[in-house]
Amino acid sequence: MRKVIFKLSRDFFPQSKDRYPLLYFEHGRIEVDDSSVKWVGANRDIYAIPVATIATILLGPGTTVTHEAIKAISSSNTTICWVGDDSLRFYAAGITPTTDTRNLLQQVKCAADPEIRLTVAKRLFSRRFPDESLEGKSLQTLMGMEGGRVRTMYANKAEMYGVPWVGRRYIPGKMEASDKVNRLLTHSNSLLYAVITSSVIAHGYDPRIGFIHSGSPLPFIYDLSDLYKEILTIDLAFMLASKEEKITNARLVEEFTKRAVDFDLLSKLSQDLEEIFKDLGC
Repeated sequence: MRKVIFKLSRDFFPQSKDRYPLLYFEHGRIEVDDSSVKWVGANRDIYAIPVATIATILLGPGTTVTHEAIKAISSSNTTICWVGDDSLRFYAAGITPTTDTRNLLQQVKCAADPEIRLTVAKRLFSRRFPDESLEGKSLQTLMGMEGGRVRTMYANKAEMYGVPWVGRRYIPGKMEASDKVNRLLTHSNSLLYAVITSSVIAHGYDPRIGFIHSGSPLPFIYDLSDLYKEILTIDLAFMLASKEEKITNARLVEEFTKRAVDFDLLSKLSQDLEEIFKDLGC
């Protein structure tokens, strides 16, 4: 019998938009055993990780990963992100190789042209202001409009859920100084950033090249995240803050992931990435 050998390529695996958004791990290790990727927890629990169906693996404190596991995970085009305690800090992402650099080159060319850069920014803003004409408005004007929209949204959510609200407050490194809803906002935003970073990298774009935000580590991620925060992080944070019980990290991750799946975040992100760069001549 003739043996046929198939070489696996990236096209063999599900696209980013078809995957489960994320898995978060802490205190344990990821390794390869019996030709599969497995999680071995500090409590000796062992789970197989279906890496080909996961968009993002978040590694929290106390985690290690073997070289063989990284090889298997990267071959599945799954992104690994190293995050802080309770996912509140984003440290780094393991970038998987892409088949070509077409999307990256398009992104760079569009960002380098001031006129096209503003066009991309307006396309992003138009999803938040569908009933307003953005013709002739500067980036500064649009950012001012967005600031007003978000402040109104916070106030409305606070009233809807009966949560005290004095404004967005977050001091880096001093999470305990924030109130409950601000802590939940920061935490849920960090989860959203990690998922979007993973998908952006998987699509061959660079998280560091933004069109609205600048002067930050992940401007393109912040550009895109603002499209989805109302449902996935802001409403979620105020809803959970209205609960009397303490909201654990596991509970928040579970609630966020459920919303991301129901919202079909990865498919929407894939469509939005295609549309914002469409027919720009970059």
